Formats: sequence, structure tokens, C-alpha cells
Amino acid sequence: MNRLWTWLFWGTCIAVAILSLAPGQYLPPVAFTWWDKAQHAVAFLILAALGLAAYANTPVRLLAGLLAFGAMIEVAQWATGWRYGDWQDWVADAVGVAAGLGVWRLITTAIKRL
Repeated sequence: MNRLWTWLFWGTCIAVAILSLAPGQYLPPVAFTWWDKAQHAVAFLILAALGLAAYANTPVRLLAGLLAFGAMIEVAQWATGWRYGDWQDWVADAVGVAAGLGVWRLITTAIKRL
């Protein structure tokens, strides 16, 4: 089961990187019509939850890595010329990481009680 979580986590990392760096006109309009900061928070919530399921033994390293990943995406967006990096997007990433940690803790606590 851990291998599945690992594949899902890394696949989602790749998808987030591609979607974050693709020119806006190439993104599907239906899935990307809501507020930009919410998109960042939801993406990083999912990454954190999947990452913690895959790497439960190293939560601090994983969460720090996700924050660094979010910062690198913003720097890469700034360098593309068709996207722009925004520190507020990184803050939204951090909110998503914190929410993902909360979801993971709720789920693991509920499983332990069963």
C-alpha cells in the first residue's frame, strides 16, 4: 500500500509542477476557474496528505520539502516569461501544507481509535 501512496504523491508533484508552469492558455478552463490562491492551497493540501501517507516516518522533512517545492515553483514561474511568481501564492501553498497535515492527523487519529 505504501508503494501506491508513493506513486500517487510523486505523480501529483509532477502534475502540479506541469500545471504551475504551463502557459495559462493551455490550462483546461473548467478546472481552473476558481480563485488562484484556493487552487494553490488545495493542490498543496493534496500533496501534503499524499506525501504524509507515503512518508509517514519523516513528516518534518516532507513538509519542509513541500514548502521548498512551492517556493521553487514560484521562482520557476517568474523565470518563464509567461507566468509570474508571487509570494502570496507561496503563502497559500503553506496554508495547504498545514491543512494537509491537519487532515492527515485527523485520519491517523481516527484509524488508531478503531
